[in-house]
Amino acid sequence: MDEKTMVNDILSGLKASLTTYQGVISEAENIQLRQTVQQIRNNDESFQYELFKVAQSKGYYKPAAQATVTEIQTVKNELQ
Repeated sequence: MDEKTMVNDILSGLKASLTTYQGVISEAENIQLRQTVQQIRNNDESFQYELFKVAQSKGYYKPAAQATVTEIQTVKNELQ
């Protein structure tokens, strides 16, 4: 398995984990459990961002084009 595939696989797994953590946090009644999962989520978000920067610098990831002002305004209007 090449480096690009491994990096993208890890990023994909982290994305899934972050979604799961959010579900657990929003449903946790026990404050200690909630805080523990929040800390794990925060650590994983930091790691994900650092790995994303590496992937981007190596050309493994190319973000989508930035939205225009008109596109942003259209979305804002639709959501209001």
